[in-house]
Amino acid sequence: MKLVTLAGAVSAAALLAAAPAAFAQAHSAMGHDTVTVGGAPMYANKTIVENAINSPIHTTLVAAVKAAGLVETLSGPGPFTVFAPTDEAFAALPAGTVESLVQPENKATLTRILTYHVVAGRVTAADVIGLIEQGGGSAAITTVSGGTLTASLRDGSVILTDENGGIATVTQADVFQSNGVIHVTDAVSLPK
Repeated sequence: MKLVTLAGAVSAAALLAAAPAAFAQAHSAMGHDTVTVGGAPMYANKTIVENAINSPIHTTLVAAVKAAGLVETLSGPGPFTVFAPTDEAFAALPAGTVESLVQPENKATLTRILTYHVVAGRVTAADVIGLIEQGGGSAAITTVSGGTLTASLRDGSVILTDENGGIATVTQADVFQSNGVIHVTDAVSLPK
C-alpha cells in the first residue's frame, strides 16, 4: 500500500466529489450551519477550546487539555485539525490511565499524547479521503507531536491507525471551528 502525506495537493471540489456519502455533508466554515456534538451546538465562530468545553462527550479531553497546558495554544489562530476522542474513548483505556496522565509529573507524556491527535492546518474529511484514494488505500498524517497516524477507509468511515496498531474511527467529521476543524473519534490514538 502506497502512503501519501497531507502535503499532496488536490482540489477541494475534486475531493468532495470523491468523498463517501457519510463525509460529503461538510458544514460551512462561515457559520451557516451549526452542527451538534453530543447534543451540544458547535459554532463555527468559536475556537476549538470554546466548542470542546460545551461538548458533553469531551469532558475528559477538555480536562486533559487543561492539565497539559494546551488551552492557550488550541485557542490561538491555528488553524488546527483535532481528532477528538470522546469520554467513552478515554474510559476504554486501562483503569487509572487518565488519572495518572493528568498528574503534573506526567505533563510531558500527556502533552505528547494530546498533540498526537492534532494536525497543523484545516484538514477536512474530503482532504483525508482524497489522500487515501491518491495513496491507493492509505495516507500518512504527520501530527503536531511529530508522530504519524495512518488514515484508511473501512465501510465508508475514515479509520486512523496509530503507531502501535490501535484503531480509531472518525464518528463525526468536519465540525468546523474559527481556528480549525474537529473530527470526533471513538478511540484514543497512542504514539510509540
